[in-house]
This record gives sequence, C-alpha cells and structure tokens, in this order.
Amino acid sequence: MDFEDRISITTPEGVDLDLDLAGAGSRMAAGLIDVAIQGALVLALGVLTLANETVGVAVFAVAVFGVIFVYPLFFETLMSGRTPGKRFTGLRVIRMEGRPVGFVASAIRNVVRLADWLPAGYAIGIVAIIASPRDQRLGDLAAGTVVVRERRPGRAGRLVAGPRDDLRGAGPEAEGRAPPAGAPGGSGWDVGAVTPREVATVRRFMVRRGDLNATTRFELAEGLVAQLRPKVAGAPENLPPEAFLETLLQAKERRL
Repeated sequence: MDFEDRISITTPEGVDLDLDLAGAGSRMAAGLIDVAIQGALVLALGVLTLANETVGVAVFAVAVFGVIFVYPLFFETLMSGRTPGKRFTGLRVIRMEGRPVGFVASAIRNVVRLADWLPAGYAIGIVAIIASPRDQRLGDLAAGTVVVRERRPGRAGRLVAGPRDDLRGAGPEAEGRAPPAGAPGGSGWDVGAVTPREVATVRRFMVRRGDLNATTRFELAEGLVAQLRPKVAGAPENLPPEAFLETLLQAKERRL
C-alpha cells in the first residue's frame, strides 16, 4: 500500500515543483515488470548463444551482464528516467533538483542496487524506501535521485516561478497537442513590469521544455503565465500558455 507522499523541489530556474513520490508498492510493481522483460531477454539470448559450445558461455555471460546492468542505465538515461516498467506504472526517476537523471547518477543508483537486494528479495531496498522521508532506496540516496509519479490530467500540482498560485487543470498541451499557430507578435503588449529574472526563467523553460513530459510542461507554462499575465497589458485572454510566453519574449526583445 502506498501513501500519498509529496516533495517540493525548487529548480535552478526558480520554479517550484510539487511532486508525488512513488512508494514501495508502485516501485515493486514497476520492478516486477522490468524483471519479467529482462528474464525474457536472458532466455532469448540463452537460446541464441548457448547453441555454440565454443563461445556460447562467454557470450551469454556478457549478454546477461548487459541485460542486468545496461538495461536500466539505457532506459533511465535516454528515456527520461523511465524503464518500461516505470513507464507502464507511471513512474519516473529524476534528480533531487528536478533535473532529468543523467548517465552518472543512473550508473550509481544501479550499481548500488546490488546492496538493495541484500540479504534477499530486495529487503534492504524496501526497508530504505519505507524509512526514508523521500521514499529513496540506497541507490537513490547515493545518486541523489528520487522516483516520482507522473501527473495525469486532473491531478495538476502547483508549479510556478516565485510566489505560488493555484493552477487550473490540465489542458490541450497536457494531451500532447501543440498550441495553435498564429500568435500575435506582441507589438501592442506592455511588458515593462516583467523583470529580467522573470524573462530569464521563461527563456530557460522554453529551452528545456522538450525534455519535459506533456503534462509537466503544460503545468509549468500555466504557472509562469499565472505569475506574468497580470504584469502584461494588451495580451489576449485566450492565448495558450506557451504562445503567451513566446510572444512575451518577442515583446521584450523589441524593447531592447
């Protein structure tokens, strides 16, 4: 049974993230799916390699090592912190500061996984997750990572730059649809009240938005717009969040 634990993270861009932590039960479910996939891969590799008695055992041993250690490293590094099991159960590994997990952090957390398995059945890992205030196993503690739940539309958290405001629910961008084209160029916008720090935050979001899942991306954009719209005169009320932010930057550039 999982308890609804949450963690608040302030990113280097000054954006506050309220994230739901993944407990032992959901992580175990994701792990069982990954173990089943890894077992199927090992079985297939065994059939392919052990038929050759000369090189079969050596090749099989290397292949098993790859499946056990490279499998999670590959998916966590290149698939935004999601192994197939985590993707299916809606979980994701991130750095403590809210960044995507990188190669080094993923390597550390997966090497330390050997200790989490001791003495048997992932016992130490489960105890660590239950005892840790951030639901971290030993590998997470060593690597500075946490496992969080992906937000679904309708479960929007609070993600804003600066003082927090409640956000509206998820919208079209959360479902992966791009905002409509043809946003105005901002020539009639008064953006003088928007500070350089706020502009820098918007720029960082625009640069890094491609690394975010659709729901988190929409929530961040909504939070930024909630903070900035009151400071901008002349902006249409029905402009989608990312279109508003893009036009805000264009209007700021015109003032330079």
